[in-house]
Amino acid sequence: MKARRFPILGASVLTLCLLCACGRAPAEQTQGRMVRLSEIEIDPALLENYKAELREEIEASIRLEPGVLTLYAVSLKDSPTSIRILETYADVDAYKAHIESPHFKKYKTNTQQMVKSLKLVETDPVLLGAK
Repeated sequence: MKARRFPILGASVLTLCLLCACGRAPAEQTQGRMVRLSEIEIDPALLENYKAELREEIEASIRLEPGVLTLYAVSLKDSPTSIRILETYADVDAYKAHIESPHFKKYKTNTQQMVKSLKLVETDPVLLGAK
């Protein structure tokens, strides 16, 4: 019985040390974060042009804006014109700065005719993790 307790105790201590070393526990990392899901439908004839504009916008946002934490763009498996973007910002102010940035405004202007529909889904982060 004692032999089984040691690995559990050791794992618990190791976990606590790792959390302290990282500065914050995972639950604390979600506080203040703004996470949004964009559901976008693209004109099929303009999909490749849209992808090029999206790539430019995401690369600039990640490179230039410290408050933009993640921008993950994917398409639905059976519907390549159905784009979903998971957006994570440090806080609401970071999001506000993002939508006022020159590269985001350029993206919005250049893709206006490509986007058939856009739905912004507000979320509450439960747990955010990355490797």
